Amino acid sequence: MKRTPFPSSPSLIQDDSPIRVIACLKKIDDMRRFEETEDCFILGFDPSLPVPPSFDSSVPHHDADDVAVVAEKGQVACRDYPHSRHLCLKFPFHTTPHESYCEMCYCYVCDSAAPCKNWTIFSHCHAENVVHWKNQRKANRIKTQTQ
Repeated sequence: MKRTPFPSSPSLIQDDSPIRVIACLKKIDDMRRFEETEDCFILGFDPSLPVPPSFDSSVPHHDADDVAVVAEKGQVACRDYPHSRHLCLKFPFHTTPHESYCEMCYCYVCDSAAPCKNWTIFSHCHAENVVHWKNQRKANRIKTQTQ
């Protein structure tokens, strides 16, 4: 093996050997950085497998106090099971017309599938878990029990 010093710095030794250090990447997150700087590197993982969701700190977050859902698994109660209209996830109560409903919504007052017969006539579509609608619900239950 022949070693020759660099002309600019006599303390450094130039190695003419074809053997070099090759990096072995363990995480896919490092791949982009190494692709930009290295000609050759070894992957210690299968790049064709799906990448698990992770928090990317390089993406600017404008609403740092908010929560972001990146994945979900299984059933969601207020979407996949029967729920009162005011709890619906498909049609959020405070941002969509109250007359809207999904296939799993039911009337808070009548305890029947939405839309009930009083959905728009007596405004049952606006019912939520507050004193006025709780009283309406109690009255409706008493009325149906006495019939």
